[in-house]
Amino acid sequence: MIRFGIIGTNWITDRLLNAVMQIEDFSLTAVYSRTSEKAEEFAAKYGVETIFTDLEMMAKSDEIDAVYIASPNSLHAEQAILFMNHKKHVLCEKPLASNVKEISEMIQAAKENRVLLMEAMKSTFLPNFRSIQENLHKIGTVRRYIASYCQYSSRYDAYRSGTVLNAFDPTFSNGSLMDIGIYALYPSIVLFGKPETIKASGLLLSSGVDGEGSILLQYKDKDAVMMYSKITDSALPSEIQGEDGTIIIDRISTIEKVEIRYRDGRTEDITKPQKEDTMYYEMKEFIDLIQNDLYESTINTYENSIKVMEVMDEARKQIGVVYPADQK
Repeated sequence: MIRFGIIGTNWITDRLLNAVMQIEDFSLTAVYSRTSEKAEEFAAKYGVETIFTDLEMMAKSDEIDAVYIASPNSLHAEQAILFMNHKKHVLCEKPLASNVKEISEMIQAAKENRVLLMEAMKSTFLPNFRSIQENLHKIGTVRRYIASYCQYSSRYDAYRSGTVLNAFDPTFSNGSLMDIGIYALYPSIVLFGKPETIKASGLLLSSGVDGEGSILLQYKDKDAVMMYSKITDSALPSEIQGEDGTIIIDRISTIEKVEIRYRDGRTEDITKPQKEDTMYYEMKEFIDLIQNDLYESTINTYENSIKVMEVMDEARKQIGVVYPADQK
């Protein structure tokens, strides 16, 4: 049984907990929030007795073996390193940190303390992502990857009326690329590696974060096009185009339906059965790794996390998005 503490009492934590209740070896034993009222309210919902309002005390606690971090992006590195230095395993929400420098420091802490650090990018663990990998050869030489993920933020109405909430505040290393675009980018890096060139454009909001944007990755024999937004919606699917066929992906963030359309007119449904609570798979991987004394995922590897962040760092530079975390 792996005893977990959680940092971040928000909707994403609720979603994770709903998904992982199906995992026998998961036990939620502690909750952190900046206020005892918020911590107690969240803990009561899940029958948890131990709460913390002090991260240092939580990191030192014998009540937990691992921590799930779902705090604002700008806090990931500092919090993860604190817990790893106290020999706690860390599952950290995506993006893993604000920039490559922070990720490198996190990886160093994980290696020095011989603990597991894993980025909670769920889509690469999904059965339907594995189906894409297993069937990719069927479409021949891949020439283009196109991913679209545009989702109007529930916080954007407040922004339009003059209130800048966390989701659009650069202090927290937020914005459409970090929060939404990463879902389009991560599969490209996992499937095809690091690109040769990066070209990015985007809409810089007055708060200093990007509201929407596009990235073009150029590889030796293919290109990848990513479109993402927190200020508009889109119903477009994503595609991997090969010389012999095209893989159609319904939603790049959850990958619920996958189909191959061949050039000769044939279609093949390569969708696999998949749990509705898709965050189940990342936690199952995390727990399995701990129980097998393994300190790095072979799927969401350190190398993948670094390559993804290298692209995002360069894209932000081209768009003009600068975070306080970049100045440290």
